[in-house]
Amino acid sequence: MPGLLRGLARTAAVAGTASAVHGRVQRRQDRKFAERDAETAATRDQAYAEQTAPPPAAAPAAPAAPTTSDRLEQLKSLGELKQSGVLTDAEFEAQKAKILAG
Repeated sequence: MPGLLRGLARTAAVAGTASAVHGRVQRRQDRKFAERDAETAATRDQAYAEQTAPPPAAAPAAPAAPTTSDRLEQLKSLGELKQSGVLTDAEFEAQKAKILAG
């Protein structure tokens, strides 16, 4: 009978050790896979965010050049200001040059 008990004790010790080692290995692998899955998810989320991000706002368009009729209206109002004495000859010529250049 003592040989039987010794065999049972040895089997229990081996099984217990194997179970403990397996548990440690399993926990280590679980952590490793969880970290890898988190990195994969973060990379995927970042790629998705880049794809769905709205396009950058376009630069505002430059104002359209004034048409000939707009320029004529500006020159008429400028002439009226000069005739009423609000503008001097130098101011009138400077504003007229701006309107014609634009």
